[in-house]
Amino acid sequence: MRITPATELIARTQSLQTRMQAAGLDAVIMMQNADLFYFTGSIQQGLLYIPASGEALYLVRKEYTRARMECGLKEVHPLKSPKDLPGILGDFGYPMPGKVGMELDVLPVALFQRIHKILSECAVVDASPLIRMVRAVKSKYEIEIMKDAALMVDKVYKRAKEVIRVGMTDLELAAELEFTARKQGHQGISRMRGFNSELFYGHIFSGADSAAPAFLDAPLGGIGVNPSIGQGASYKRIERNEPITVDFAGAFDGYLVDQTRILCIGGLPDELRKAYDDMVAIQVRLKEIARPGVIWGDIYDECYAMACELGYKDHFMGSSGAQVSFIGHGIGVEIDEFPFIARGFKEQVLEEFMTFAFEPKAVFPGLGAVGIENTFWVAPDGLKHLTFSDESLAVL
Repeated sequence: MRITPATELIARTQSLQTRMQAAGLDAVIMMQNADLFYFTGSIQQGLLYIPASGEALYLVRKEYTRARMECGLKEVHPLKSPKDLPGILGDFGYPMPGKVGMELDVLPVALFQRIHKILSECAVVDASPLIRMVRAVKSKYEIEIMKDAALMVDKVYKRAKEVIRVGMTDLELAAELEFTARKQGHQGISRMRGFNSELFYGHIFSGADSAAPAFLDAPLGGIGVNPSIGQGASYKRIERNEPITVDFAGAFDGYLVDQTRILCIGGLPDELRKAYDDMVAIQVRLKEIARPGVIWGDIYDECYAMACELGYKDHFMGSSGAQVSFIGHGIGVEIDEFPFIARGFKEQVLEEFMTFAFEPKAVFPGLGAVGIENTFWVAPDGLKHLTFSDESLAVL
């Protein structure tokens, strides 16, 4: 188990403060678990107060002792109530902020109103874009953790090839693979930022179930075990000559990678086999064009155009009517971070050490889905793989 080094936390805080100063913010207040972990190394309940300059204050309601052990920041203090915030700021010589940023994309309205009332006349703006841009660029420390997560998903994939058999259910396969990951240290939670976006270890499904759309903002959904989940593995039994999707999120020491591989027993129909090869070709094109300084949306446009030219306009990234407008998503502490390789992102560019998962997939209702997904980091000369499992179609 890693404890985030103080040098990492300080560098992250200073990076955010630079952006805060440029945006005219006096302070940022964070309360969401993923952001707390990134900036403090802990998720103990409370709030993190980052002034535009000076030391960050991690004020902890529960559990202070654990926060003190886990957090490498200098100023970690108990907090009985958010009402005490103005007095604590005064104790540290910090004036009440005139303009403060909060995580308005994820913060519950009732909690926001409570904090806003305490801040009195302070203007509140959304700090989430600043926070997410800081988090998008990984350090070498973070990359090394993600490499460990990639080792995990490779072991999961190899286990899939060992246990898949005709007649086993998708749920039984998911249980085998989740067990493998858990023994390797999978943290059991794959965090997502989007409202009502929930994910466990990933998606395991076969045949027509892999083409079943669902509520989740993803190209594949699955039936799930009941409507309260509405995604993922079901009780469907695996058959010969159908695609078996292993879309698995490795989650280790707080960080994620995402990998999809397609397996089958006996082979696949020619239409699906060709589609698989074409999705791999789109990934090859990504690696030719993705470099630091390239616009996120331009990468999407070029790869989407290639998919259409290959004949997948009605099948790319979902079935017709249920298609998503992205091909790649940033990943790190959460599975839906910046950058987004998506339609419309025309002002943001790739930067060195950004990490993202790229997942070109073709979906055929009633038949199944095929595709590939890997997690990459952006090097000066292009993309480098984090996930590395054999990319060939696995015919068992």
